[in-house]
Amino acid sequence: MKFMKLGSKPDTFQADGKCIRYVISDLATDVTIIVGEVKFHLHKFPLMSKSNRLQKLVLKASEENSDEIDMVDFPGGPKAFEICAKFCYGMTVTLNAYNVVAARCAAEYLEMTEDVDRGNLIFKIEVFINSSILRSWKDSISVLQTTKSLLPWSENLKIVGRCIDSIASKTSVDPANVTWSYTYNRKLSAPEIIVKGGMKYQEKIESVPKDWWVEDVCELDIFLYKRVMTAVKSKGRMDGAIIGEALKTYAVRWLPDSVDALISDVHSWRNKLLVETIVCLLPSDKGVSCSCSFLLKLLKVAILVGVDDSAREDLMNRISLKLDEASVKDLLIPARSPQTTIYDVGMVHSIVNQCMINEKCSQDLDLGKNDVGCTDFVLGHGSLLSVGKVIDGYLEEIARDPNLSLASFIDLARSIPEFGRPVHDGLYKAIDMYLKYICRSI
Repeated sequence: MKFMKLGSKPDTFQADGKCIRYVISDLATDVTIIVGEVKFHLHKFPLMSKSNRLQKLVLKASEENSDEIDMVDFPGGPKAFEICAKFCYGMTVTLNAYNVVAARCAAEYLEMTEDVDRGNLIFKIEVFINSSILRSWKDSISVLQTTKSLLPWSENLKIVGRCIDSIASKTSVDPANVTWSYTYNRKLSAPEIIVKGGMKYQEKIESVPKDWWVEDVCELDIFLYKRVMTAVKSKGRMDGAIIGEALKTYAVRWLPDSVDALISDVHSWRNKLLVETIVCLLPSDKGVSCSCSFLLKLLKVAILVGVDDSAREDLMNRISLKLDEASVKDLLIPARSPQTTIYDVGMVHSIVNQCMINEKCSQDLDLGKNDVGCTDFVLGHGSLLSVGKVIDGYLEEIARDPNLSLASFIDLARSIPEFGRPVHDGLYKAIDMYLKYICRSI
């Protein structure tokens, strides 16, 4: 962590209980500054020599025959004020990623500008932020996290924006040029095998993975995370697959595993906001960069937390483009009241129908280019065969549901065209299963 020391005199601030702070000095204190619940017994001259606001407040207090000044709504509270006060006295203070924003906001409140004194606190803090903090990956994130409690000051001083831009810019740096520390606890993908001269060699694992930044930004709350990811995407240099991986990692980090925790009154609003934010941040390639399994899990959570219709439909459209990658387990979306079936068959049917529309559009384009028939289309596009196979497996699974109507079963079975199901073994098994369970219930 970067830090900056200011001042050279020893720290002579002392505490008398929790609410009294004073300076040990041969001179009696002549002003009391009240910040929150803390009273600071200090001297006018050093404070007025650095702060334009205190000059005006001291003058006003003198006119009212008072030696007390109440600093209302002071940003950063007593700790931030103490940093500023020590700077006025020339005492040693240390700035770091955890207190620099509070100190900067406090200095702005106190108007500690260059007009009052050269090399004043605002100037020194700005130098520290620009030359050290924003050049550090982890410090930029730490500082950004502290800005939330100091709004709107931190926003108005553009500290939030500068941190976001610094973080976003660093994510798009060539991994070979990443020299700073970062968090990476996820398993690396297996290294590829290359062949040279008839012998196999293990390809050298890249020392810095392309998604090196993903875990560190997961520490941000959802509002700041959204702004960072929006900035990352706006740079236009980040691969959609890595954006998808980042969103998946964030979802795993913050969404609870249990259904009860997802829909609890305490966290339901937060979980709903989180899912809707992740959906709106998904890459614009309509799901190509995210696995179908992740999108389906996100859809299940979206239904549980009650996201709006547009977010749910967006997910369904994205899933329809990758339905050939789905597994039967992924498609088992629990039904919600007033449905009586175990699983939401209607939603899966809608996804399949959208998938068929997508395939038809793709087929029409290919036919226009190559002037080939449907047989050639299927031979060139095995994805539809995979969809047929997974839906037959899904039909076999839902056939066990005693509340599944015959019409729903038939409609879903018919949603797969003939050329998407050249072999009917899977469908026969599903029909056999359905008939067995129907007979048992009679």
